[in-house]
Amino acid sequence: MTEITTLSQFLATANTQFQVYDMGRRVQNIDVMAFHQFENLAAPYPYPIQGHAQFAVVFWDKSQQHYIWFLKLPLDERGLLSPAPRTQFIKMIIEALGRDPTKELTEEEQQRLANHPFAFKPTSEKLALFNALVRKQLDRSASPQYEFAYQYISGQIDADKWQQVGLQGIADICVRANELDHSKQLINNFESSSLEVQIAVCQCLEHLTIEPKLADKVFEHLLKVDSSHKLFFLRALASNKVLSQQAISHLKEHQLLDAEALITIAARNWIALTDDLTRTVFLEALSLQEQHFFNQIFADIVAIPVLRAQILAELRNPNRSPQLATAIGGLFKVIKS
Repeated sequence: MTEITTLSQFLATANTQFQVYDMGRRVQNIDVMAFHQFENLAAPYPYPIQGHAQFAVVFWDKSQQHYIWFLKLPLDERGLLSPAPRTQFIKMIIEALGRDPTKELTEEEQQRLANHPFAFKPTSEKLALFNALVRKQLDRSASPQYEFAYQYISGQIDADKWQQVGLQGIADICVRANELDHSKQLINNFESSSLEVQIAVCQCLEHLTIEPKLADKVFEHLLKVDSSHKLFFLRALASNKVLSQQAISHLKEHQLLDAEALITIAARNWIALTDDLTRTVFLEALSLQEQHFFNQIFADIVAIPVLRAQILAELRNPNRSPQLATAIGGLFKVIKS
């Protein structure tokens, strides 16, 4: 019998279909072919975070019963999968399930499998968006919270009743923003919605590709909300490179590129760092932080495949400031030691 060495092989052997979603930086679907390449060590993980791939595997068989694994697997310095932990996980699930991942388990077996070392629990915000996205992509109905959330977003319910609006319902609205009239309603009623609902909407939009008019509305609010809330609106612009760049410039002008803002940019708005000027602004602000913080964030963003070459080139940039040169020197000391 052929040895099973990848998750894809295991799920195919069990005659299941599956989809993969990144759960680390932004909740988003990963193409199955790209996942095959990653599993076969032919390509780095597209969205690494803190040296790991954090992803969800949704799979189902002919019965259409759906199952989910949330996995966190370590990557090497090139962003490639470290095979040993993956092999350990596969051996563990084969021991528990045989070759049928849909097998019914006893309560004890479920507990043992749920507490394996490669499991992780997404935040409530990510989980709500993930559930909404999976339901939509698998042509399933939205959650029971959807209808009330729509009534609120469309202005049919008083703004002061925001506490009755569930996060899951808002996530259902946002994943459908480019369909029906949802995007229009989000734009038209953004002003009248409570700040709490605006923030919840932003927490969902940060994982989605949003249309330009909605992005413009989010950016408009970023400019006028108080400094303690600006980062929620920045994150919601993650899919819009140009507005992310403008938002980062705004934060710089108002001296708001602190540690929390830098973490936010690295984790969500990294696509803005493909722009030379924005990348310089980011790195110069990063160099003002403590050395260990600089090292940690630099290591995190240099692992992102679309940024790697540009970030590495900054190590040799003759136009960097003395402050950034010192920070890079400190980074090299850690690497050499």
